[in-house]
Amino acid sequence: MLKFKKIAVKIGSNVLTRPDGTLDITRMSALVDQIAVLHKKGVEIVMISSGAVASGRSIMGLNKKMDVVDQRQLFSAVGQAKLINHYWDLFRDHGITVGQVLTMKENFGSRRHYLNQRNCMQVMLDNKVIPIVNENDTVSVSELMFTDNDELSGLIASMMDMEALIILSNIDGIYNGSPTHPESKVVREIQKGEDISDYIQTTKSTFGRGGMATKTTIARKIADEGIHVFIANGKKDNILIQLLDKKLDVVCTQFVASTDEVSSVKKWIAHSKGFAKGEIHVNENAAKALTGEKAVSLLPIGATSIVGDFEKDDIVKIMDHLGMSLGIGKVQYDSDKAREMLGKKNQKPLVHCDYMYLE
Repeated sequence: MLKFKKIAVKIGSNVLTRPDGTLDITRMSALVDQIAVLHKKGVEIVMISSGAVASGRSIMGLNKKMDVVDQRQLFSAVGQAKLINHYWDLFRDHGITVGQVLTMKENFGSRRHYLNQRNCMQVMLDNKVIPIVNENDTVSVSELMFTDNDELSGLIASMMDMEALIILSNIDGIYNGSPTHPESKVVREIQKGEDISDYIQTTKSTFGRGGMATKTTIARKIADEGIHVFIANGKKDNILIQLLDKKLDVVCTQFVASTDEVSSVKKWIAHSKGFAKGEIHVNENAAKALTGEKAVSLLPIGATSIVGDFEKDDIVKIMDHLGMSLGIGKVQYDSDKAREMLGKKNQKPLVHCDYMYLE
């Protein structure tokens, strides 16, 4: 029996890259074999795959000094074409069709773009096509890029209502010390609210843009949305098949999913802080009410100031009386109307609790 029927699998750069920085086709083939087995057992799978830059490096080499951004754009442009061709050929041997989805952070900024992406991938899944997602590095600029594909994989898992997100790295999970220390052990299970800050190292991975701190931040947020998250070693044979086998206890780190119901809109809002168009500042009483146990909406009487210009349905930050961020929400009025309503009683909410995500 399988644990899950809908999964997102993120394959990191360090899994698909050899020590010399080129693409590891052997490991790629082994992962495709595993995904093919699960696909034929009826598991819906979305892949989020790094490796375009490594693929491009394998083709182009380094013949001259280049700007870091230029180099990344060149390698990813050439490498993405080669990478998807590799996947196409490997999956074709199993009689499986794959499709390429290139995206950018700004594509998640509006609800309409978000839903367009979700529909595109759902159509693929409905027709037994495996989506292979990557960031479009050729046109993304630094300030609009995802932290790394861990962040992208979290967005995809949330958007597609997956049961589990499996993040494949080159280590077994989160350790309670340095992974190189012989006495360090893998933290097998992390519950909501559990403090693991002492275990997280801030160093970035060799070939990726992020590290374990990024993975942990994303994993916590996704688990809070009701999706199980696993950080596991993608270089281990049959790791995916073992992870989904109900009978096996695989060495990895699992972030236990919350049992709370989270709406599709709230999932989108939870990942939209980077797209906030303005701020609503609230007084101390409103801040206490918003952060209390009971879900409440942000009413004009509790708001003290509006910062920036925004339209109805834009994402805004909600700030407390000390200037600290409380969360974000989808605002129900434009900034001019919101300013008119400041401090007034008996008004409809500026941000309804159903469209608010508190940090």
